[in-house]
Amino acid sequence: MRKILIADDEANMRWVLERALSKAGYDVETAEDGQIALDRAFSERPDLVLVDLKMPKIDGISVLKRLKEHYPDLMIVMMTAHGNTATAVEAMKSGAHDYLMKPFDIDELLITVRKAFEVESLREQVDYLKEEFQGDGWNLVGNSEGMKAVKHLVERVAPTPATVLIQGESGTGKELVAHAIHTLSPRVNGPFIRVNCAALTETLLESELFGHEKGAFTGAHARKSGRFELADGGTLFLDEIGELSFNVQAKLLRVLQERTFERVGGEKTIKVDVRIIAATNRDLLKEAQEGRFREDLYYRLSVFPISIPPLRERGEDIPNLADYFLKKLSNYGPKKSLSQEVLTRLMAYDWPGNVRELENVVERMVIISQGAVIGLDGLSILNNPSKVEKGALPFVLPPEGVSLEELEKSFLQQAMEQTGGNQSQAAKKLGLSRHAFLYRLEKYGIDPHWGI
Repeated sequence: MRKILIADDEANMRWVLERALSKAGYDVETAEDGQIALDRAFSERPDLVLVDLKMPKIDGISVLKRLKEHYPDLMIVMMTAHGNTATAVEAMKSGAHDYLMKPFDIDELLITVRKAFEVESLREQVDYLKEEFQGDGWNLVGNSEGMKAVKHLVERVAPTPATVLIQGESGTGKELVAHAIHTLSPRVNGPFIRVNCAALTETLLESELFGHEKGAFTGAHARKSGRFELADGGTLFLDEIGELSFNVQAKLLRVLQERTFERVGGEKTIKVDVRIIAATNRDLLKEAQEGRFREDLYYRLSVFPISIPPLRERGEDIPNLADYFLKKLSNYGPKKSLSQEVLTRLMAYDWPGNVRELENVVERMVIISQGAVIGLDGLSILNNPSKVEKGALPFVLPPEGVSLEELEKSFLQQAMEQTGGNQSQAAKKLGLSRHAFLYRLEKYGIDPHWGI
């Protein structure tokens, strides 16, 4: 709840304002003079201050200046019945967000307060974006060894003109890596153009990439520039490159070799200066070896390959990622946090949808959860797919029942015994990621160096 401090020496005015703003859902506190207003503001910072110009002990302009010294971003609205243009100008120069001329009606007051909070919200979002893009001007969340390796490769290849092939499962953040390369490159002031190769038919994709002349095909009523032309001087990101037909692959190979092409239905050769970054969730080398992708194009694309690890292999990044997504959802209301129980569950989950799935889960938790701290009740929407194959259960539940915790602990111990303490093999036997397996060992106090 937003907190508003009202500073006015007129008791009736304080009562009217407090009643109206409280009814509108604000937490309201009042002060009858400038000194009390400062004391209360310094004791507990309000979100907005309504301050009268003429007050005993300390006048409104002085209160405004003192508050701005301590809280530069504090929203302050000046109220005055003695005001003129010069007074208003002085208040605004001293840092007031707005001013109200007495007498004013309650609707005018509420509109002014609401607009002040809207401005504050926009400013917070701008500050957040500045923070995200400070320093090198890019942000890839995660400090795991896998992400450190990705960041290192991005920093090495970005200043060069090399073609980059980004590989990783769906939802791992391939486009973010591509954009980071562009941001750190000398082409940062040029365009960053994205094409999803899986979203268009062959004919449409060819036209989308290379453009077309008027009358080149039915519906081509005018000349259209393609993405290669639009990306001239910048970067072209070809997502899901493994979906290209052989015909388009051949044309793309020529562009990579010569940096020239013709529009569909055209004869004029167009030369462009474009850096190519491609991405795929397939094993493109295997696709090429098995004849489903041009081998020569593969080697042209993979001058500098970057592989992004799936989220299940970098569970230690989950707290930072979750916090990042919580900040992104600032327009949903006051920022929420995750309880330790929820964070533990998130880190134990395998995330088949990777970072994209985590982002969706965090957003749903923010919507569902009522409190400032998201507890296990908000995590009910996370359904971990069963690793057990369909068919009969491997054991029969005894009539007297069984402790699931003891059962899980027994399976962990058996897996460690059968594999001689090999954690990776033991985790595989139980259908768990190595991170999730180690979490369970720690949970039940089982020595991770069993038998070693």
